[in-house]
Amino acid sequence: MELEGAQEITSTDELAEIVGEPLQRVRDKQRPALHPLDVDWLAASPFCLVATSDERGRCDVSPKGDPAGFTLVLDERTIAIPERPGNRRVDGFRNVLANPHVGLVYFIPGRGDTLRVNGRARLLRDAPFFDRMVVKGHRPSVVLLVEIEEVFHHCAKAFLRSGLWEPETWRPDAVPSPARIAKDLTRRDDSLAELERYYSDERFRSILYDAQA
Repeated sequence: MELEGAQEITSTDELAEIVGEPLQRVRDKQRPALHPLDVDWLAASPFCLVATSDERGRCDVSPKGDPAGFTLVLDERTIAIPERPGNRRVDGFRNVLANPHVGLVYFIPGRGDTLRVNGRARLLRDAPFFDRMVVKGHRPSVVLLVEIEEVFHHCAKAFLRSGLWEPETWRPDAVPSPARIAKDLTRRDDSLAELERYYSDERFRSILYDAQA
């Protein structure tokens, strides 16, 4: 796409000239293994984003959520994330099979700072520790095993700017409902009433751990 008047940044030197250089303590804050404080963070976190890319660099970011502590810490360099029933696209898992590098961001609701983990991932179909990841009778059939290369904490500025955790800024009705979006984009032949039932929170809650759903 041609953008008239746009000035593209094409080198790291040019980028540094514009945004500046990080403080030394910021540059050096990543660590190669989990600190006990990181383990505490993972125990309190119910949600993370998993970033992957395929062999051509095409990217995907997938949300993962479960009760707090869903990420199992196997040792200071290894964590495991269970897969739960979903839409079966598994775009990120397909990427991992082609390119094992992953980036994770862990959230704690109400906190602006986050925990970032980068490393190399593998997919497991079974291991003895799967029994420790059962939730509401669901034992994962796939687990993302991440061998940590670097871990560090990220400050709260983005959350403060966005007001993400401030209920007075929330506008869930600013865009159409999931049912209306599906009706317009992917399920034109279904009635809106059927789609409202299908995409209701009540229905989703009833099948969260149903492998056949």
